[in-house]
Amino acid sequence: MRVALFVPCYVDQLWPEVGLATVEVLERAGVEVAFPKAPACCGQPFANAGHAAEAARLGRRFAEAFAGFEHVVGPSASCVAAVRELAHLGGAAAALAPRVRELCEFLVDVLGVASWPGRFPRRVGLHPGCHGLRGLGLARPSERMDAPFDKVAGLLASLEGVELVAPARPDECCGFGGTFALREADVSVRMGLDRLAAHEAAGAEVVTSVDPSCLLHLRGLAERRGSPLRAMHVAEILAGREPPP
Repeated sequence: MRVALFVPCYVDQLWPEVGLATVEVLERAGVEVAFPKAPACCGQPFANAGHAAEAARLGRRFAEAFAGFEHVVGPSASCVAAVRELAHLGGAAAALAPRVRELCEFLVDVLGVASWPGRFPRRVGLHPGCHGLRGLGLARPSERMDAPFDKVAGLLASLEGVELVAPARPDECCGFGGTFALREADVSVRMGLDRLAAHEAAGAEVVTSVDPSCLLHLRGLAERRGSPLRAMHVAEILAGREPPP
Protein backbone atom coordinates (compact mmCIF):
# COMPACT_ATOMS: atom_id res chain seq x y z
CA MET A 1 0.00 0.00 0.00
CA ARG A 2 1.23 3.50 -0.84
CA VAL A 3 0.16 6.51 1.21
CA ALA A 4 0.95 10.20 1.18
CA LEU A 5 2.39 11.81 4.28
CA PHE A 6 0.68 15.03 5.34
CA VAL A 7 3.05 17.07 7.50
CA PRO A 8 1.13 19.81 9.37
CA CYS A 9 2.65 23.26 9.83
CA TYR A 10 3.35 22.79 13.55
CA VAL A 11 5.27 19.60 12.83
CA ASP A 12 7.16 21.07 9.90
CA GLN A 13 8.24 24.23 11.70
CA LEU A 14 8.41 23.27 15.39
CA TRP A 15 8.54 19.49 15.84
CA PRO A 16 9.92 17.76 12.71
CA GLU A 17 10.85 14.69 14.76
CA VAL A 18 7.14 13.82 14.83
CA GLY A 19 7.05 13.66 11.04
CA LEU A 20 10.12 11.42 10.94
CA ALA A 21 8.62 9.12 13.59
CA THR A 22 5.37 8.93 11.59
CA VAL A 23 7.26 7.77 8.52
CA GLU A 24 9.06 5.12 10.57
CA VAL A 25 5.81 3.81 12.05
CA LEU A 26 4.12 3.62 8.65
CA GLU A 27 7.09 1.83 7.11
CA ARG A 28 7.17 -0.67 9.97
CA ALA A 29 3.52 -1.34 9.20
CA GLY A 30 4.51 -2.28 5.66
CA VAL A 31 3.38 0.92 3.98
CA GLU A 32 5.24 2.79 1.25
CA VAL A 33 5.32 6.48 2.15
CA ALA A 34 5.31 9.28 -0.43
CA PHE A 35 5.72 12.97 0.31
CA PRO A 36 4.30 15.42 -2.24
CA LYS A 37 6.67 18.28 -3.00
CA ALA A 38 3.95 20.91 -3.14
CA PRO A 39 3.52 22.60 0.28
CA ALA A 40 0.03 22.12 1.66
CA CYS A 41 -1.57 23.71 4.72
CA CYS A 42 -5.02 22.48 5.69
CA GLY A 43 -6.14 26.09 6.29
CA GLN A 44 -7.25 25.46 9.87
CA PRO A 45 -5.76 28.67 11.38
CA PHE A 46 -7.67 30.80 8.86
CA ALA A 47 -10.91 28.87 9.40
CA ASN A 48 -10.59 29.25 13.19
CA ALA A 49 -10.02 32.98 12.81
CA GLY A 50 -13.11 33.39 10.59
CA HIS A 51 -11.27 33.96 7.31
CA ALA A 52 -13.41 31.62 5.24
CA ALA A 53 -12.18 32.69 1.81
CA GLU A 54 -8.51 32.21 2.70
CA ALA A 55 -9.26 28.85 4.34
CA ALA A 56 -11.14 27.69 1.24
CA ARG A 57 -8.24 28.72 -1.02
CA LEU A 58 -5.78 26.71 1.04
CA GLY A 59 -8.21 23.81 1.22
CA ARG A 60 -8.47 23.61 -2.55
CA ARG A 61 -4.70 23.77 -2.90
CA PHE A 62 -4.39 20.98 -0.33
CA ALA A 63 -6.81 18.85 -2.34
CA GLU A 64 -4.80 19.42 -5.51
CA ALA A 65 -1.53 18.42 -3.82
CA PHE A 66 -2.91 15.11 -2.55
CA ALA A 67 -5.50 14.30 -5.22
CA GLY A 68 -3.57 11.35 -6.66
CA PHE A 69 -3.43 9.33 -3.44
CA GLU A 70 -5.93 6.81 -2.12
CA HIS A 71 -4.77 7.38 1.47
CA VAL A 72 -3.30 10.46 3.15
CA VAL A 73 -1.97 10.15 6.71
CA GLY A 74 -1.08 12.97 9.10
CA PRO A 75 0.16 13.06 12.73
CA SER A 76 -2.30 15.75 13.82
CA ALA A 77 -5.92 15.03 14.70
CA SER A 78 -6.93 18.69 14.55
CA CYS A 79 -5.48 19.18 11.06
CA VAL A 80 -7.04 15.95 9.81
CA ALA A 81 -10.39 17.03 11.26
CA ALA A 82 -10.01 20.36 9.44
CA VAL A 83 -9.38 18.54 6.16
CA ARG A 84 -12.52 16.46 6.69
CA GLU A 85 -14.43 19.73 6.83
CA LEU A 86 -13.21 20.59 3.33
CA ALA A 87 -15.95 18.34 1.96
CA HIS A 88 -18.27 21.38 1.90
CA LEU A 89 -16.11 22.88 -0.87
CA GLY A 90 -17.18 20.15 -3.27
CA GLY A 91 -15.08 18.92 -6.19
CA ALA A 92 -11.62 17.51 -5.48
CA ALA A 93 -11.76 18.63 -1.84
CA ALA A 94 -14.95 16.66 -1.20
CA ALA A 95 -13.47 13.58 -2.88
CA LEU A 96 -10.26 13.77 -0.86
CA ALA A 97 -11.69 14.58 2.59
CA PRO A 98 -12.71 11.03 3.66
CA ARG A 99 -9.36 9.62 2.49
CA VAL A 100 -7.33 11.69 4.98
CA ARG A 101 -6.72 10.01 8.34
CA GLU A 102 -4.82 10.52 11.56
CA LEU A 103 -1.96 8.05 12.08
CA CYS A 104 -3.55 5.83 14.76
CA GLU A 105 -6.88 5.97 12.97
CA PHE A 106 -5.17 4.72 9.82
CA LEU A 107 -3.34 1.93 11.63
CA VAL A 108 -6.48 0.65 13.35
CA ASP A 109 -9.25 1.31 10.82
CA VAL A 110 -7.44 0.78 7.50
CA LEU A 111 -4.60 -1.63 8.30
CA GLY A 112 -6.45 -3.47 11.07
CA VAL A 113 -3.58 -3.14 13.56
CA ALA A 114 -4.73 -4.28 17.00
CA SER A 115 -1.39 -4.20 18.81
CA TRP A 116 2.02 -2.69 18.22
CA PRO A 117 5.39 -4.38 18.84
CA GLY A 118 7.73 -2.44 21.03
CA ARG A 119 8.69 -1.50 24.55
CA PHE A 120 8.11 1.70 26.52
CA PRO A 121 8.62 1.15 30.27
CA ARG A 122 7.12 4.43 31.41
CA ARG A 123 3.98 5.69 33.13
CA VAL A 124 2.08 7.46 30.36
CA GLY A 125 -0.82 9.89 30.54
CA LEU A 126 -2.85 10.15 27.35
CA HIS A 127 -4.31 13.52 26.40
CA PRO A 128 -7.00 12.69 23.79
CA GLY A 129 -7.38 16.20 22.35
CA CYS A 130 -10.75 17.65 21.47
CA HIS A 131 -10.50 17.18 17.70
CA GLY A 132 -9.34 13.59 17.88
CA LEU A 133 -11.92 12.66 20.48
CA ARG A 134 -15.02 14.40 19.18
CA GLY A 135 -14.05 15.33 15.64
CA LEU A 136 -12.55 12.05 14.49
CA GLY A 137 -14.10 9.68 17.02
CA LEU A 138 -10.82 8.11 18.12
CA ALA A 139 -12.32 7.26 21.51
CA ARG A 140 -15.57 7.50 23.40
CA PRO A 141 -15.96 10.92 25.04
CA SER A 142 -17.12 10.99 28.64
CA GLU A 143 -20.52 12.50 27.81
CA ARG A 144 -21.48 9.46 25.72
CA MET A 145 -22.96 6.27 27.19
CA ASP A 146 -21.80 3.96 24.37
CA ALA A 147 -19.47 1.04 24.94
CA PRO A 148 -16.00 2.40 25.76
CA PHE A 149 -13.25 2.26 23.14
CA ASP A 150 -9.99 4.08 22.50
CA LYS A 151 -7.96 3.45 19.34
CA VAL A 152 -4.91 5.34 20.56
CA ALA A 153 -4.86 3.86 24.05
CA GLY A 154 -5.26 0.38 22.59
CA LEU A 155 -2.07 0.73 20.57
CA LEU A 156 -0.14 2.23 23.48
CA ALA A 157 -1.34 -0.39 25.95
CA SER A 158 0.04 -3.16 23.76
CA LEU A 159 3.62 -1.93 24.25
CA GLU A 160 5.72 -3.95 26.66
CA GLY A 161 6.30 -2.29 30.02
CA VAL A 162 3.98 0.67 29.52
CA GLU A 163 1.58 1.76 32.25
CA LEU A 164 -1.26 4.01 31.16
CA VAL A 165 -2.37 6.27 34.00
CA ALA A 166 -5.62 8.20 33.75
CA PRO A 167 -5.80 11.78 35.04
CA ALA A 168 -8.90 13.22 36.64
CA ARG A 169 -11.35 14.46 33.97
CA PRO A 170 -9.35 12.59 31.27
CA ASP A 171 -10.93 14.25 28.24
CA GLU A 172 -10.89 17.84 29.43
CA CYS A 173 -9.48 20.44 27.00
CA CYS A 174 -5.86 21.52 27.53
CA GLY A 175 -6.73 25.11 26.64
CA PHE A 176 -4.72 25.48 23.46
CA GLY A 177 -7.52 25.67 20.91
CA GLY A 178 -5.50 27.37 18.17
CA THR A 179 -6.32 31.07 18.10
CA PHE A 180 -8.06 30.70 21.50
CA ALA A 181 -4.58 30.57 23.08
CA LEU A 182 -3.93 34.02 21.57
CA ARG A 183 -7.30 35.67 22.25
CA GLU A 184 -7.71 34.23 25.75
CA ALA A 185 -4.11 33.60 26.79
CA ASP A 186 -4.72 33.72 30.55
CA VAL A 187 -7.58 31.22 30.38
CA SER A 188 -5.57 29.01 28.02
CA VAL A 189 -2.62 28.93 30.42
CA ARG A 190 -4.84 28.17 33.41
CA MET A 191 -6.49 25.27 31.57
CA GLY A 192 -3.12 23.89 30.53
CA LEU A 193 -1.76 24.07 34.08
CA ASP A 194 -4.83 22.21 35.31
CA ARG A 195 -4.11 19.43 32.80
CA LEU A 196 -0.46 19.25 33.85
CA ALA A 197 -1.44 19.01 37.51
CA ALA A 198 -3.92 16.23 36.76
CA HIS A 199 -1.33 14.17 34.87
CA GLU A 200 1.27 14.75 37.59
CA ALA A 201 -1.21 13.69 40.28
CA ALA A 202 -1.92 10.49 38.35
CA GLY A 203 1.80 9.69 38.39
CA ALA A 204 2.55 10.17 34.69
CA GLU A 205 6.16 10.49 33.58
CA VAL A 206 5.21 11.21 29.97
CA VAL A 207 2.14 12.89 28.53
CA THR A 208 1.26 11.96 24.96
CA SER A 209 -1.32 12.84 22.36
CA VAL A 210 -2.14 12.61 18.66
CA ASP A 211 -2.13 16.41 18.47
CA PRO A 212 1.27 18.12 18.42
CA SER A 213 -0.32 21.51 19.03
CA CYS A 214 -1.79 20.38 22.36
CA LEU A 215 1.51 18.79 23.32
CA LEU A 216 3.52 21.89 22.43
CA HIS A 217 1.21 23.91 24.67
CA LEU A 218 1.60 21.46 27.57
CA ARG A 219 5.34 21.07 26.99
CA GLY A 220 5.91 24.81 27.09
CA LEU A 221 3.97 25.16 30.33
CA ALA A 222 5.80 22.20 31.89
CA GLU A 223 9.20 23.65 31.01
CA ARG A 224 8.29 27.06 32.40
CA ARG A 225 7.20 25.66 35.75
CA GLY A 226 10.06 23.15 35.97
CA SER A 227 7.81 20.10 35.83
CA PRO A 228 9.52 16.71 35.31
CA LEU A 229 6.63 15.67 33.03
CA ARG A 230 7.83 15.09 29.46
CA ALA A 231 5.74 15.47 26.29
CA MET A 232 6.00 12.94 23.45
CA HIS A 233 3.83 12.49 20.39
CA VAL A 234 2.23 9.06 20.05
CA ALA A 235 4.20 8.49 16.83
CA GLU A 236 7.46 8.97 18.75
CA ILE A 237 6.45 6.38 21.34
CA LEU A 238 5.37 3.84 18.71
CA ALA A 239 8.64 4.45 16.82
CA GLY A 240 10.61 3.51 19.94
CA ARG A 241 11.96 6.95 20.84
CA GLU A 242 13.17 7.69 24.37
CA PRO A 243 11.69 10.57 26.40
CA PRO A 244 13.62 13.84 26.11
CA PRO A 245 16.04 14.58 28.99
